[in-house]
Amino acid sequence: MRLTEITCKTALVKSGIPGVDFVINPYLGCAHGCRYCYAVFMSRYARQHRGAPWGSFVEVKVNLPQVLAAELRRKRPRSRALLASVCDPYQPAEGRYRLTRRCLELLGEFGWGVDILTRSPLVTRDLELLAATPGATVGLSIPTDDDRVRRVLEPQAPPIGARVAALKQLHQAGLNPWVFIAPLLPLNPARLHDLIGPFVSHVLTDPLNYRRQVQHLFRRQHWDYALTDEFAAQTRAELLKVFGSRLQSCRSGPVTD
Repeated sequence: MRLTEITCKTALVKSGIPGVDFVINPYLGCAHGCRYCYAVFMSRYARQHRGAPWGSFVEVKVNLPQVLAAELRRKRPRSRALLASVCDPYQPAEGRYRLTRRCLELLGEFGWGVDILTRSPLVTRDLELLAATPGATVGLSIPTDDDRVRRVLEPQAPPIGARVAALKQLHQAGLNPWVFIAPLLPLNPARLHDLIGPFVSHVLTDPLNYRRQVQHLFRRQHWDYALTDEFAAQTRAELLKVFGSRLQSCRSGPVTD
């Protein structure tokens, strides 16, 4: 993993994601390197590692807290910010640089709302801070119950069991966490419900959208069935049976090859 420090000119980026006002990405690149990730296009914007394989580099925006503080002083009215949209805000570099934590402190200081989406148990480091932020939401990405699937498609990401343990901690801290079951990977819906059901306020699903970039991995594992629209529809139906009204979908319409 190649780690580089860079500076940035902006922190808050107006979001095109439905229901999200602004996003903050403290890092360019992501050490988790999930093989299906939609954010692989960000490699072309890397300062020091342009075009490098996704998951092989992280560029750390070391001045981001100072930039964010200046922007928050100018922004009216207050709004909400998501950390993050094209990186994981709690990837390993956060343990050293603490950029996400500093962003949370600033957003709270200026009365902004906070939304977190991560697949890392490191989020529990900031439990006290998140619990003290009114209206803060925390989501964990847990797209399968099977850690064998995770090792193939998310080889550098935390194990499923570690994420479930973090989810339980968030729940016990009163944060009402949610889970992003996306993309829909090979999984056992009933077992996934047993793992996360007691600890979530709701779950969101989304199908596997960028199939072409992972189809060779799926075929090598004999998971061809999971590349179809039928699999996505059936899996969502089975998840609906076990999660009921807590199941939501982040979008509708055809998937992308």
